[in-house]
Amino acid sequence: MAVQQWITPLKGLDSLSRAEAPMPAPGANEVLVEVRAVSLNYRDVEGKCAKAYHGPTADQLVVTKGEYKHHKTAEQDATIVPCSDMCGVVTQIGAGVTKWAVGDRVLSTFLPDHQTGQVTEKELSRSLGLPQDGVLASHRVFPDYGLVKAPSFMSDEEAATLPIASVTAWMSINGMRPIGQSGGKDEYILLQGTGGVAIAGLQIAKAAGAKVIITSSSDAKLDQAKQLGADFTINYRTNPNWEAEVMKYTQNHGADIILEVGGAKTLRKSFDCIAFGGLIDCIGYVSGKMDADDDRLNVNLLALRRTVTLKGIINGPKDRFEEMTRFYEDHQVRPVVNRVFSFAEAKEAFKFLESGSHFGKVVIKVQ
Repeated sequence: MAVQQWITPLKGLDSLSRAEAPMPAPGANEVLVEVRAVSLNYRDVEGKCAKAYHGPTADQLVVTKGEYKHHKTAEQDATIVPCSDMCGVVTQIGAGVTKWAVGDRVLSTFLPDHQTGQVTEKELSRSLGLPQDGVLASHRVFPDYGLVKAPSFMSDEEAATLPIASVTAWMSINGMRPIGQSGGKDEYILLQGTGGVAIAGLQIAKAAGAKVIITSSSDAKLDQAKQLGADFTINYRTNPNWEAEVMKYTQNHGADIILEVGGAKTLRKSFDCIAFGGLIDCIGYVSGKMDADDDRLNVNLLALRRTVTLKGIINGPKDRFEEMTRFYEDHQVRPVVNRVFSFAEAKEAFKFLESGSHFGKVVIKVQ
């Protein structure tokens, strides 16, 4: 029996191809997992499979074009199996494995070595899907410590969305709090866009009792966000001064936490609507990395002006992932899966994610 997998030489979406590989056997302290579902992230499009793109969101595609260089990682192989997020079932265990048994349903962790505390270059150098082979395959061997138990009430497709999008949202909202102390009640939380991280943040924030403001260029997507409980919605295309709307909605208090995914064209606006003592989580850069305004205020001054914490977020450790799954279990939060593609439709799934048409997560059903 062979492993069915997708591989890419990191030369654009058209370079993604289907291949076979020998079925691996788990070694000591390893498990073999039959992959059931894989969810996609912008990171997967960025560094592995995206076509050359020159539109306003070109910076989203840097990984696929071999330009995912803003985090230090080990040199990647010439050809790699993409994707990092999966839900699967343990089919074989190696010597010394005591935590897992055949039949257990498990989730991958984006940085398998990041078990607790602050991430470092060491953990980043072993991230799944770049530089390590990822999970877009029928089977994969994992270290026994690099997996998390899948929530029992979720489908495979729902559970596969958790490792990057949900953990990133969780850490953005709760990462500055001690483990076991989730917050959000009566806070104003601002979410930019309606992608995987934003929608996971919306669900987590509402379950915690926060008041949520969300932005999008699509009224239809904003209506969907309202159905999930968003308290305030802003179309930033028809209302480009959205930071003023945030201040109005919060009675001039500002947002206590902002999940900042825009980058160059949104960060200043985030500074203009953050609450005193608030937290801006820098997650993405869909509007670009470079600020063309030579007269811009220095970021130090912007942070000082409202005693703001500006924090970069790169996912989170395993112990916070497990903390999050307990929260999901307690509140029965079901991730939003926008569309499911078959394994044979992997290229179409990447193209759909690249188009920005999704609301929530895009998933490939493997088995």
